[in-house]
Amino acid sequence: MASGVAVNDEVIKVFNDMKVRKSSTSEEIKKRKKAVLFCLSDDKKQIIVEEAKQILVGDIGDTVEDPYTSFVKLLPLNDCRYALYDATYETKESKKEDLVFIFWAPESAPLKSKMIYASSKDAIKKKFTGIKHEWQVNGLDDIKDRSTLGEKLGGNVVVSLEGKPL
Repeated sequence: MASGVAVNDEVIKVFNDMKVRKSSTSEEIKKRKKAVLFCLSDDKKQIIVEEAKQILVGDIGDTVEDPYTSFVKLLPLNDCRYALYDATYETKESKKEDLVFIFWAPESAPLKSKMIYASSKDAIKKKFTGIKHEWQVNGLDDIKDRSTLGEKLGGNVVVSLEGKPL
């Protein structure tokens, strides 16, 4: 069921910037988004980039110690969000990076919010072409432990996430 919610152009720009891993200068790399949240606009007519709810690659090791924990802390406890998280992980064979689309719908969110976000999810997903991993999360217990994301990314072959062993 589509909700008729539009996806703001800025959302698509953010996704494309995160998806393309072209060789960049170190300054450009620092400005890359590691994680970003998207929310519905106040009038509930479009999906927008949420102000000040992002982690830049350049923040890691500076103002952000652990990007995964910092990302989890960005999520609102009583409302839904969509998020993109650029996961860096290792399997026994290689290092990998993958974008993960997360639909955050905590139990404590208002029913109306859960319904609008759930029915609008396809609109944003259609714009995010080539996403391999999608994860619906219904509360902090599902997301606070990084090993849960490790399982989503590759089951038991994932040995570390963001440089931390699982």
